[in-house]
Amino acid sequence: MLYKIIGDSCMDLTEELKLDPHFQMIPLTLQIGDYKVTDDETFNQKEFLAKVKASPECPKTACPSPESFKEAFEGEAEYIFVVTLSNHLSGCYNSAALAKRLYEEENGTDGKKIAVIDSLSASAGELNIALFIRDLCEKGLPFEEICRQTEEYRDSMNTYFVIETLDFLKKNGRLTGLTAFIASALNIKPVMGADSGTIIKLDQARGMTRALDRMAEIACKEGGDTASKRLVIAHCNNPERAEHVKEIMCKGANFREVVITNTAGVATVYAGDGGIIMTL
Repeated sequence: MLYKIIGDSCMDLTEELKLDPHFQMIPLTLQIGDYKVTDDETFNQKEFLAKVKASPECPKTACPSPESFKEAFEGEAEYIFVVTLSNHLSGCYNSAALAKRLYEEENGTDGKKIAVIDSLSASAGELNIALFIRDLCEKGLPFEEICRQTEEYRDSMNTYFVIETLDFLKKNGRLTGLTAFIASALNIKPVMGADSGTIIKLDQARGMTRALDRMAEIACKEGGDTASKRLVIAHCNNPERAEHVKEIMCKGANFREVVITNTAGVATVYAGDGGIIMTL
């Protein structure tokens, strides 16, 4: 059984997985003022972060067209799984769902089975779900069973993140200028999570190290029995910080596997320089 796992460019594949023919990325477009870039293999994270920092404007993202997803359905794969950003953060899910309908209208079932899955997460969450799907495909499970187990896995998965600066949230209109100023002046770092795909604040701490420690404490407490779980950590331009999170998480719990990856363009917009996103 041939399978393909398609993700929007917020899936944040590891360098190894980028070479795996089972995975395919459909890029979003990023824009800051007049500067526009495609979030693909040409994305330059350091250059983008510098432009974001220098610009008073909020970086914007544009989701791929349905046609981009539809073209990805071509080929020999019999089982196709599309994993997208939370529908609360992007229109990628709706675009991919429309692509599925258009493809099936034009080609019938064509021997292919296509599932479009809203990750209700982002970055590390999308990757975590994609790796779970790969595991099930490699076991040779039926398509419908893979879909059922994947939805259960997604609904049980927890997402956490800590960001270095509130400037990104301020530019996106999520905070008042006063709140951002006070938080920055006091070096307060928010510990964030997700509730059914919507961003929520879980706690806060003074300083990045304390915030990461608090995130790990919350995650280990909420994670239950983690021995069979995969921990996925995505970092924005700070591999040392990701290794630190891995270390403190593994002190508090056991995991079947720990995966660390760097953010591509979309997650860089959300997390900002030094941000950490984690799922289990």
